[in-house]
Amino acid sequence: MREEEKIKAGVLFCPADPELKAMKLKTHNLNVDYNKTYEDETEKRAAILSEMIGEFGEGGFIQGPVAFHYGTHTKIGKNFFGNFNLTIQDDAEVTIGDNCNFGPNVTIVTPIHPMRADERQEILTAEGEKKRLCYAKPVHIGSNCWFGASVTVCPGVTIGDNCVIGAGSVVTRDIPPNSFAAGVPCRVIREIGEADSMKYRPEILADNSVIE
Repeated sequence: MREEEKIKAGVLFCPADPELKAMKLKTHNLNVDYNKTYEDETEKRAAILSEMIGEFGEGGFIQGPVAFHYGTHTKIGKNFFGNFNLTIQDDAEVTIGDNCNFGPNVTIVTPIHPMRADERQEILTAEGEKKRLCYAKPVHIGSNCWFGASVTVCPGVTIGDNCVIGAGSVVTRDIPPNSFAAGVPCRVIREIGEADSMKYRPEILADNSVIE
């Protein structure tokens, strides 16, 4: 089994495998290319993203700087907005639905290392070699989600549609759809509903109107 297949299977793999290292190096270099562009160099940025990310839906915008690990393991839907310093460590698959908005410094991570220090240093492979190994769990984020600044999403988490995740949260467990969740660790505060409509905030709505 190839090391990338082991990642998908959720078992220990070797991040130093030459094939994986080549994939990461390509993406890391593309990160640098993207981060050197100006915001209005839209065609240049689009070309880099198309080469770097597995899927990137139409109408999306990533402010930059960015840091993708593999890139090809990430799929992002339509009309995505990612603010400054978006980091996605996509050893395992990361999927993001349509119409999501991420504040600055959002981080999504998928790899997990052994808890014991000696096992982080080396594990004996089936071939009898001592290597540093880790494993990874996918992250899935639904559509119409808003993440505040400095949200961290941990390995194996699924966040449902229409969620708001408060600034600074560390999401360690699944969040159901239509939830406002926040904290360290992140927990559901309440369900988002009719009372959250801007029509009940006339002092902020001003002369605008909610589309019914």
